[in-house]
Formats: sequence, structure tokens, C-alpha cells
Amino acid sequence: MSAVTRERLTTGFSQKRSSFREWRGQRPFWGGLLTLLAGIPIMYIPYQNFTLGSLTIRMSTTAGAGSLIIGVLLVVLGITMWFQPQSRVFAGIAAILLALVSLVVSNIGAFVIGFLLGLIGGALGVAWAPGKPVEEGAAGGATDAAGTGTAVSAAQDDL
Repeated sequence: MSAVTRERLTTGFSQKRSSFREWRGQRPFWGGLLTLLAGIPIMYIPYQNFTLGSLTIRMSTTAGAGSLIIGVLLVVLGITMWFQPQSRVFAGIAAILLALVSLVVSNIGAFVIGFLLGLIGGALGVAWAPGKPVEEGAAGGATDAAGTGTAVSAAQDDL
């Protein structure tokens, strides 16, 4: 490769991929995805029939409507984390509380799968913070973690 390389034009799939990556970086994407996925087993499993040979096992509970409500709310909270990142703390705390309630209401949190996904997704939503844009310095040199402009190499010499 030479020192002077031409920048590739981004078209088609690579442009969509880079724009999705930029969109994903501006919100708690993984927290929203895990919260959304937590709602699916919580609202599905209580209404499911399992058949083992000639034996049919009904998983329905007396609180089937509660399981459906909890599952739908978790899906809505996951979508809220994606499209309203400023309300991520509320959505994350609500997801954690709903995951805890699903332990009692929905077949032990839909066999612990939905519970764990909701708990981790809510925690990721609460813990996520928007990043600060990177500013290029006039000197173009490395800066320390605080962004004050002092050289990083000077701090590493003391080690």
C-alpha cells in the first residue's frame, strides 16, 4: 500500500451498515434488544401447550393475563430505549421491576430466561450514557483522558 490511498465510496450495503452503526451508538441498543427479547418468553410460554408423547402439559397459569401484560410492557420498554434514549433510566428501572414481578406471576419469569434477559437489559439501559463527540485538537497530538490537551506520553514517562 502506498502512503496516499483513496477513500472508498460507501454505497449500498456498506452505507446502510455504517448508518446503522452510527444510529446504534447513539442509544442503549443492547439494553433495548435484551429487554425486548425478555418480553417474548414471558408472554408466550404461559399460553403454550407442550406435548410429550401422548401427554399434554398446559403451562397456563391463573395469572395468564398478567404474564401477557408484563411481556407486552417489556417489549414496549425495549422499543422505548431505542427510540427515546433520553428516557432510558425510567425504561431500565421499569424493565428491572417488571422482570422481578415476572418471577411470581409468569412461571418463574418464563423459566428464568425472560427474567434474566429483562434484568440484564434493564441494567444496560440504566447504565448507558451518551458519548461525547470527539474533537480534533489543533496540534493533532494525543490528549489525556480529561481532554485537557496535555500529552499522554508525559504521564506515561512517570510510570
